[in-house]
Amino acid sequence: MPNNFYEKAKELIRHTGYRVTHNRLRTLAILLAEQYALTHREIEERLNVKEHLDRVTLYRVLEWLSKNNLVHKIAGDDRVWRFRVNMELHSHQHAHFICTRCTKVICLNNFRIKSNPSLPLGYLFHEVELTVKGVCAECV
Repeated sequence: MPNNFYEKAKELIRHTGYRVTHNRLRTLAILLAEQYALTHREIEERLNVKEHLDRVTLYRVLEWLSKNNLVHKIAGDDRVWRFRVNMELHSHQHAHFICTRCTKVICLNNFRIKSNPSLPLGYLFHEVELTVKGVCAECV
């Protein structure tokens, strides 16, 4: 994996004010290198090519990355979480595309969602999740 992904990952983790650990760095670099969201298993496979990282530690790293707004989680129809790097350090208010054939999930960054949807009186907005389903270009 090119060094620039590790350098970018190091910069993003430092920006949180927390320590740059080896496992955080490796996991975030892998997610930066990908063009689509990865499952826990896919991340685990990529991490364990050179050195082993146990499943529980990876769950903790992914939760930490999510809690610190470096990645976001996307729920798939198969009930498997997928993880994608946040392109902005703020909320990830955009749609996701799920291919119904290969289950690949990509972020539709140009498909913006209204930041202040109109809600009934007394309701408090937290987050919007919009999923577009279809067949990706590779499966057509």
